[in-house]
Amino acid sequence: MKYYLDLLRNGVIDKNPIFVQVLALCPLLAVTTSAANGIAMGLATTAAMICASSVISFMRKVIPGDVRIAVFVIVVAGFVTCIQLLMEAFAPDINDALGIFIPLIVVNCIVFARLESFAFKNKVFNSGFDAMSMGLGFTLGLFTVGAIREFFGAGSIFGILLIKDSSTHVLTMIMAPGAFFTLGVVIMISKYLQKKGGR
Repeated sequence: MKYYLDLLRNGVIDKNPIFVQVLALCPLLAVTTSAANGIAMGLATTAAMICASSVISFMRKVIPGDVRIAVFVIVVAGFVTCIQLLMEAFAPDINDALGIFIPLIVVNCIVFARLESFAFKNKVFNSGFDAMSMGLGFTLGLFTVGAIREFFGAGSIFGILLIKDSSTHVLTMIMAPGAFFTLGVVIMISKYLQKKGGR
């Protein structure tokens, strides 16, 4: 049990893909104009990671080492295609909002990092759990940045208007510079809390 709690803590806190490893900034900066977009992108990536990690772990003993990267790409691409088709069918608005960044999960560095460093060396359930924990950490990062940007930029959370006076909205927050600023502040706070907690 402690092993799985450690995996969960690693993915969400200690080795969080966004706040600690600072990976996959392209989708983070592009789609986090709202909290809903952040969660949708995070969950889509998590689903692809869990499926791909489980399959790669299951096949790890029959995949030749010199072609493993090509196999990773094919497996991830297959699952991402399925996820995108499901989103087009059942959540077209979210699919349109995320646009090209759904297919780009195929080359997401978080996905390949977990396939290479964990799934290719561990059992199926452990690999799926590791992928889930890293995916949750990624989703938490996207949601946090998206919620902050949406609140300050549009005065809302999940599209629910909280600040009606539009003169107080900071429009820069829902533009590219706002993404960089928000990410920097969130990482700074995260590092401070980690340092304080380590004392």
